Amino acid sequence: MSNKNVNQTEPKKTSGSFFQDNQKSITFIVGGIVLLILLYLGYQRLYLAPRAEKAANQLYKAEEYAAIDSLQAKAIEGDGSFLGFKEIAEEYSNTKSANIANAYLGGLYLRQGNFQEAIKYLQKYSDTGSDILDPLVTGLIGDAYSESKDYKSAANHYKKAAQKSKNTYTTPLFLKKLGLVYEALEDFKNAEQTYQSIKSDYPNSPEANMIDGLIARVQAKQQ
Repeated sequence: MSNKNVNQTEPKKTSGSFFQDNQKSITFIVGGIVLLILLYLGYQRLYLAPRAEKAANQLYKAEEYAAIDSLQAKAIEGDGSFLGFKEIAEEYSNTKSANIANAYLGGLYLRQGNFQEAIKYLQKYSDTGSDILDPLVTGLIGDAYSESKDYKSAANHYKKAAQKSKNTYTTPLFLKKLGLVYEALEDFKNAEQTYQSIKSDYPNSPEANMIDGLIARVQAKQQ
C-alpha cells in the first residue's frame, strides 16, 4: 500500500531520521502497549459476556504470536486453528477484545513499517478510560504519521496523547516527540516551549535527563 504524505514538510537534514533519533522511545511504546493490553485483558476477561468471551479465548493465541517477531504474521492473520487479530476485530466487532485487537494490529503494522495500515487500525480503537493505554494508542498514531513524514498530523496526535492523561509515564515521552516534530517543521519556538515544559513539569522523567541539550539546540536555531 502506498503512503500518502499529507501536508508534508521537508525538514532540514539532522543527525538521522525521526525513527533513528527516537528508536528507544518507539520501542518503549510498542513494548509497553503489549504489556498493558495483556494486563488489561487479564482483568476484563472476568466480566465478559458469552460472545465476547469467545473472542477473548481466540485472542490469547494471537497475543502469544505477537510477542515473537518471527510469528507476527500469524498474530495478524491467524494460523488456521486460531484467529488472528484482523479476523477477531472483524468477526467480534463491538466487543472489548475487538477493540484491543485493533490496538495490537496498529502496533504490529507500525513495527513492520506499514504506516497507513497502522493508522487505519489504531483509529478504530475506542478509549477504555485507561490513563496509560489510551494515550499510548494515540501516541502510536503520532508515530505512524511521523514516519510517513506527515509532521503536522504527528504533532496533533502527540499533543493529544500528552494531554489525554497527565502522568510521568506517558506525558513527558510524548512531549519529547512533540518537540522533535516541531523541530522537523522548523517551529523552533514551540519546540523550545515543549522541551521546557518537560524540564519544569517532569524533571525526574527519563526524558528530562538530556533535555538541556535539546533546549540548547533549538535556542541556537532561533538566533
